[in-house]
Amino acid sequence: MSVLPRREERSDGQGLRRGLARMFIAGAIGLAAWPALANPLVQEGWECVPFARAISGIQLYGDAWTWWEKARGLYAEGRRPEQGAVLVFKPHGVMSKGHLAVVSRIVTKRVVMVTHANWSRIGGVRGRAEQDVTVIDASANNDWSLVRVWYRDNTGLGGTTYPTYGFIYGRPVDGSKAPLARPAPQLTGSSPDYVGAMIDSVG
Repeated sequence: MSVLPRREERSDGQGLRRGLARMFIAGAIGLAAWPALANPLVQEGWECVPFARAISGIQLYGDAWTWWEKARGLYAEGRRPEQGAVLVFKPHGVMSKGHLAVVSRIVTKRVVMVTHANWSRIGGVRGRAEQDVTVIDASANNDWSLVRVWYRDNTGLGGTTYPTYGFIYGRPVDGSKAPLARPAPQLTGSSPDYVGAMIDSVG
């Protein structure tokens, strides 16, 4: 009579150990895969809005061009580029919903790098992210109201000049309940090509 309970206890113990082993292995696999899953630069199918929100940490929603108005009373806005700020493009031509790009590096007063998504065709398709690409201030008043953007198909600045509203900064305005924005680590690379950006700017 005493044999069966011991066998059941032994069986239950083995099952518990096996279950814990499976959980440990699954957890190890999950941890190993997490950086790749969490890195927005390697994901596909991006629209510029959710990508800009993920990279900048600025918690706004809606079509790209609406961010400028929606930021009012929540986040600071202005005409000077700052790292982590979101540059809001106005609707223009086929870009009927505007565009968002996150400033990743300041090169000069009139040249910056941005990290953004769904701009160039990569492998013949849109929806991919680009890190640290050149944007220049093409405005007459040096206020970033008009810009030109690096385009992969041209391997340089595109020929179109795009109107913008300005920059949304990640710091909330006084009295705002918006959270302080914390840009993602993938905002900028470890060795951005400053020389290339300057070459692009005079191209």
